[in-house]
Amino acid sequence: MEMSNDFDRLLFFEHARRTAEATYDKDPLDADNLTRWGGVLLELSQFQNGDESKKMIQDAIDRLEEALVVNPRKHDALWCLGNAYTSNAFLIPDLDEARGDFHKATQYFEQAYELEPQNELYKKSLEVAAKAPKLHVEIHKHGLGQQGMAPGPPPSSTTKQQQQQSTKKSKGSQLKYDIFGWIILAVGIVTWLGFAKSNVPPPPR
Repeated sequence: MEMSNDFDRLLFFEHARRTAEATYDKDPLDADNLTRWGGVLLELSQFQNGDESKKMIQDAIDRLEEALVVNPRKHDALWCLGNAYTSNAFLIPDLDEARGDFHKATQYFEQAYELEPQNELYKKSLEVAAKAPKLHVEIHKHGLGQQGMAPGPPPSSTTKQQQQQSTKKSKGSQLKYDIFGWIILAVGIVTWLGFAKSNVPPPPR
């Protein structure tokens, strides 16, 4: 069921991306569309591996920055940019290098929250951003930062040591998704709502 759910999400966001691209061709100065497009790319980056994921996150950042050129006070674009830089930072193994992106993310979350202080999601994002470097250390300590870069079938025989490593990874993975996973989910919800407002038809099943 989970695979089917992931596939449905992939179909939805792929359809949303094509819709955003078509809308951009008609009106490149539509800040709402640029923000949705950035959010969609950020969601789709979760289905990619390694360099492909980084490239898609960079594309998302480009679209969101375009939205802010059109409307510098667009709080949802600022918030999505915070998520994009956070996502990118987690893909960088070196914490010192990643800190630059974590710092940018915090700045964008702060700006979004200043513009819309009643938004609980922005407030929560700001709180989680403070914990992000520590989470980064945990993820890369368990080797989860490199996970997914070389997908392949699991080995047929598993030693006790491999089982222990697998248990460690699953614990680290749980930590990652407990603290950070909701942000990506929230981006998806915001993106979905944005497209629902635009009366976009659902993707063909």
